[in-house]
Amino acid sequence: MTARGKPAKAGESTYRHGSRRSEVVIVGGGPSGLSTALHLIVRAAENAGYETAQATSCSEAIERLRLEKFSCVTLDLTLEDGDGAGVMSQMAQSGCEVPVIVISGMDARSRSASRTLAKRLDIRVLQSFPKPIDLAALRISLANLRSAAAGLPNMHWLGEIRNEEPV
Repeated sequence: MTARGKPAKAGESTYRHGSRRSEVVIVGGGPSGLSTALHLIVRAAENAGYETAQATSCSEAIERLRLEKFSCVTLDLTLEDGDGAGVMSQMAQSGCEVPVIVISGMDARSRSASRTLAKRLDIRVLQSFPKPIDLAALRISLANLRSAAAGLPNMHWLGEIRNEEPV
């Protein structure tokens, strides 16, 4: 069964939270492949304890999300063959419920519009970061996602670590 209660087709990902690996697909980098920014995002995800996979185009991202299970997607809004909005639309159409972190060099209004679109599509956007990316903030967001997946409270905050007891 898919996460939305529909029967899964043969070879189709189910996107059930419990069956996801702790892996992030990093969508971006452009036609030159692994750009410096993408390399830094990969390192931040790995430092937060995730395995990483990369996709440099909309078509590659959509294909990976269709065939593989991920804990999170980092998504650039500008890609070589389209934009992040197209990726989010395809995620919604396929029933993919993987949370998204938007990382884009576009202006704040464009990033805000992407969050509005995601909300309409029922895509969960955890954060929206401008480029150049604050790598510490990205690591904290990813670490908090891992904590939430394990049923633990967020322990990491920008600039401090809180020692809160679970409720």
